[in-house]
Amino acid sequence: MSRRPVPPFRLVASALAVGALLTTAACSDGGDGSASADTAAQARAAEQEAAKKAPTGSPTGSPTGSPSASPSALTESGARAALLTEADLEDDWNRVADAEKWRDSLLVGEVDVSDFLTAKAEAAECQRLLDRLYSQDLLGKPSGASALAGFEQGDSRLLEQVAAYDRAALDDALKWMDSLPVDCDQFTATDSAGEKRTVQVTEASVPDVGDAREGLHVTVRGTAADNPATLTLDIAAVRVGSSAVAVTGGGLDGREISSVEQGARQGTERLQTVLDGGTPSPQPTNLD
Repeated sequence: MSRRPVPPFRLVASALAVGALLTTAACSDGGDGSASADTAAQARAAEQEAAKKAPTGSPTGSPTGSPSASPSALTESGARAALLTEADLEDDWNRVADAEKWRDSLLVGEVDVSDFLTAKAEAAECQRLLDRLYSQDLLGKPSGASALAGFEQGDSRLLEQVAAYDRAALDDALKWMDSLPVDCDQFTATDSAGEKRTVQVTEASVPDVGDAREGLHVTVRGTAADNPATLTLDIAAVRVGSSAVAVTGGGLDGREISSVEQGARQGTERLQTVLDGGTPSPQPTNLD
C-alpha cells in the first residue's frame, strides 16, 4: 500500500517544530557545545523525516511539481484527428468508410528467389514489401495508436495511415524502404494459381517535411480478370518523432504521385499539430 502524501500544512508544522526545538536548545544549552551538537543532529533528523513524507516531484510538497503527460504521445483520438480530409486533397477524391478492408490480389505472390544474386536474403526483403503493401502495414505493426483513411477517385485509391511506433523499429523501417530500389529493383512473384507478376521498385520523391522521409514507386504487371493489368503505386512515409504518416496512392489507372505528395505534406502538418497539442484546421493551410 502506498503512503498518502502529507498535506503541506503538516510539513510547515514540522518545520516550525524544528525551529522551536533549535530555539529552545539555544536557550537551555548554557554554552555546552556537545548539547548543541546533539540538538542539531535531532533537528536534521526531523528535517529528513519531513522530506521523506513530501510528495514526489516537488521538494516543498507543492502539487505544481507533478509531472504532466508528454505532448508528443499520440493517442487514438489524436491519430484520427490527424487523418487527411477530402479538403486536404486536390482533384475529386472521395473518402470511403471501409478502407481497412482494401486488399489487392496483384500483391499476393511468392517471390522467385532465382531473381536475386544473394538469393534468400534479398528475396525476403522483397517478399516483405509485397506482404506489407497487401496488409496495409508498410512500416510494420504500430506499437501504439493507429488510424486509417481511404479515398477513391475512379479506379484509383489513396490510403493513409497515421500511427505511433517504437522509434528504433520506425528508423529501421525507413532504412529498409531506402534499400528497396537497389535490393528489389525487379523481381518475379507467383500466386497460388501459378500466375506470374513482374514487380519493379524505384525511388520516388517526397516533400521535405517531418524529421525523416522515404518514397517508393512500385509497379506490378500481371493479369486481372484474365486480362493484362498493371498496378501502379506511389508511396510516401514521413516520420515525426516516434510517429509517422504513410500515404499510398495509385491503382490500375496509373500514377497518383501529385496526390501522394500532397497527402504526405498535409498529413505531416496535421500530425505535427496534434503532437503539439493542437487541433488541425478543417481547411488546409498550404495547398499549392
